[in-house]
Amino acid sequence: MSIPRTVRFRRACTAVLLSCALLGGATACGAGGGRGRSEDVSVAAAASAEAVAAEARAAEVAAVEEAAATPSPSTSAEKQKFAKTRFVANAGLAAGAAYQWIIKPYRDGKFKKGAKGRTFALIKAGLAGAFAYNRLKAALDNAKGDPLLSKAIAPLTGGIESLKGLGSKLRKGDAGDADISSFADVIKGVKDAGKSAGAEVTDKVPSVSQLGG
Repeated sequence: MSIPRTVRFRRACTAVLLSCALLGGATACGAGGGRGRSEDVSVAAAASAEAVAAEARAAEVAAVEEAAATPSPSTSAEKQKFAKTRFVANAGLAAGAAYQWIIKPYRDGKFKKGAKGRTFALIKAGLAGAFAYNRLKAALDNAKGDPLLSKAIAPLTGGIESLKGLGSKLRKGDAGDADISSFADVIKGVKDAGKSAGAEVTDKVPSVSQLGG
């Protein structure tokens, strides 16, 4: 495995610091003239150098571990696996947002005029609609990395695109049965497509702050 650039930079800095520490010790020895003082300075310089070296070694280990933990698919199989993982994550967030903030409250009558908390429910539904649409678009893009998944999800492209303006309708309280059914049908289609391609999707409910983000 190649050493990350940050590690090489830290090694160079370590070498410079070690040289400076040893040079400082040697200079102090020459200026002091006394054996006791010379030994004290040398010990201090060595201790300083060792401390710098220890810190550099710790930083190097951390950098190598970080590089190893970062996904960097290279082979075709790794790229396909990575694509499926991203697809599952994005589709799961879309499904969770749609069910928690749109489908469920609609079925519970939270969007009806006069319902308690209706305004806040509609605001969250509007945010969820835009969020779910964006995550579904991202899932479509992820699916391109796996031939089987891409083929399975392709027929749903039009359905996903039809959800683009639903967030605004939900926020205004203009969404009806057909709109909610469209969302539910698309989510179900995405889940079925993922399952058929070995990328099973499970709901992952985002927080309200995530919807706003």
